[in-house]
Amino acid sequence: MMQRSISGLLLGLGCLVYLSAARGEMLLSPWVPAFKGIDHSVGTNIADITIPRRQVAHCFRVDLQDPDVRLFTTPPAPNYVSGTRETLFLSVSNFLKEQKLAVASNCNFYDSNSGTDVGSEGVPGWVYGLQVCTGAVVSLPESGPDSNGRHAAILFTTNNQPIVAFHNRPPGASLEGIYTAVSGYYPILSNGVNIGAVARSAYPDSSIHDPQPRTVFGVSGDKRYLFVMTIDGRQSGYSEGALDAESAAWMIQFGAADAINMDGGGSVALYRSDCEGNPMAVNHSSYVGSRGRERYIGSHFGVAAPPYHRGLLDLDVDIGGGTATLTWRTAAPASTEVDYGLTSAYGSSHRSEIRLMTRHVVTLRDLAPDRFYYFRARSVSTRETNEVACRFHNSSSAGWQATPVFGMTQVWTYTTNNLDAVDWTAPTHSEDDWLGSGSGLLYVEDAANPVSPKSTLLPPGIGGRLPVTYYFRTRFPFEGERSGVSLVFSNFLDDGAVFYLNGREIHRLHLTSSMVVSNQTLATSYGCGGDATPDCPQVFTVEPGLLEGLLAAENVLAVEVHNYSRGSPDIVFGCALSALRPQALPPLLRAVVDGAGVVLYWNGQGYTLQRLKTIANNPEAWEDLPGNATISPQFIPFEDTAFFRLRGP
Repeated sequence: MMQRSISGLLLGLGCLVYLSAARGEMLLSPWVPAFKGIDHSVGTNIADITIPRRQVAHCFRVDLQDPDVRLFTTPPAPNYVSGTRETLFLSVSNFLKEQKLAVASNCNFYDSNSGTDVGSEGVPGWVYGLQVCTGAVVSLPESGPDSNGRHAAILFTTNNQPIVAFHNRPPGASLEGIYTAVSGYYPILSNGVNIGAVARSAYPDSSIHDPQPRTVFGVSGDKRYLFVMTIDGRQSGYSEGALDAESAAWMIQFGAADAINMDGGGSVALYRSDCEGNPMAVNHSSYVGSRGRERYIGSHFGVAAPPYHRGLLDLDVDIGGGTATLTWRTAAPASTEVDYGLTSAYGSSHRSEIRLMTRHVVTLRDLAPDRFYYFRARSVSTRETNEVACRFHNSSSAGWQATPVFGMTQVWTYTTNNLDAVDWTAPTHSEDDWLGSGSGLLYVEDAANPVSPKSTLLPPGIGGRLPVTYYFRTRFPFEGERSGVSLVFSNFLDDGAVFYLNGREIHRLHLTSSMVVSNQTLATSYGCGGDATPDCPQVFTVEPGLLEGLLAAENVLAVEVHNYSRGSPDIVFGCALSALRPQALPPLLRAVVDGAGVVLYWNGQGYTLQRLKTIANNPEAWEDLPGNATISPQFIPFEDTAFFRLRGP
């Protein structure tokens, strides 16, 4: 098996393993421990004649022999009634949080008593096929037309031994000693043989056998591992869904010998918990992309397991002044490393160059306010590698000040000309041949929509056929300190958009990050139910790392807005911009002893560490520490100890 590195294909996952050209170049990341007994891997492909569409598959491998692993499904509803009130509808993320699980996904097919997609949690419904939760029967196998062919099941004993029953029709397999059970629609993998192609004829369905988002459960040949896999779909350029045989091919690559297609479409959802027990989305749900929220479903599956902590002790995160300081201990001297970013792919890294330590300190700077940051703290010694992955919330209430830059009535130039071959986002681009200019909101919109102010009617006007893409540009100065600043964009938008600052892309709304955007690219989703409405501004924050080119005199903000469908009757665009700066809060200077010296560290930015070698009343005796004394932390050998203080900016 040879290896190759695919740059940018799966950000933050490192080296991917090239598995087989005959499998459409299916590429898997290494298995990474996520929890005790649970590993995670991600797969994607290079579309070719074998699999002629892009796919992204996430898979958790659960060690059923680990004594700390526990399986769980949706419990019976209060006042249970078989066939009508078996479970209560709930999002997968809330199921994970309520049951304190490590991993959770959608599971059996289900239905509401109204037969429609429910609009709130807590609605009663019923489940297709067998489902058992901690020994309690939630749903029994059905026969006849009510079963809809959902007979493929996996049953687990009290010690998590799996029993695969592809044809679990009434009366069904014995439930003696069964603690957990779930059912899907049909088998796609049997004893290592891909049988997905026969599902179309064996289980007739109007749409499920087409390329769709998928949730698939599988079991290894030795019955040791359970595989919980999702394949994203309905997202052009990112992941377009899978056929049954393609789903089975992915399960073979992950290591399964038997597999069942559980459910698909908008119900597909895969979540894991962070170290605080909060849900983190693993896959990219097509339902969330189009509706702006999770689907509420009637059948869930989850795994409880302890956190995967390897040797990092007393991990703590201290937030303030645009910084976050992480501290921890290790039993032996080791390196100090942190990967961090706004997604679980991280994207930024900090490596301390002080020395191998047992007391570890990292200060992360220039953080965007009111955002969740994912991080992985790691220490590598001569004997082992220890790490912890989690996230923290950089609260906007802790030392941030907002300043308006421009409002929703900002003047923009606009055009609908095809600019695919033009560097139209560059600051030097001329707008002389653009169609016009006007203040926001810029729109073609039904008069019944109360969003305002509707200041500039865009071509072709009400009733005409709208282009797929509109282009906008505006200029603005930026006053005040630029170091550590974040920009907050508040938008009325219909449907998707890409934002550029001084020629550099800074954000996308409802267009996936991996796709190449052109004049005819449709938005992959929409917010606020598909309309720009007064009570639904779409807000995002751009962190300091993307704002290095921000200028005092003049900046060019360029935006391309894309409709979700061809022939759309409306478009709305308006943007207000604010700057967020960390306030100059008094920092706290701290010290920990490690080996042959002291580590000094502090929160906040713009401060300089000073020292005083001897006690004196002379203020001029204080001097800046040699080197880059503005960077926290600093290691001071015992022979260089003195009095220390911070000098303000």
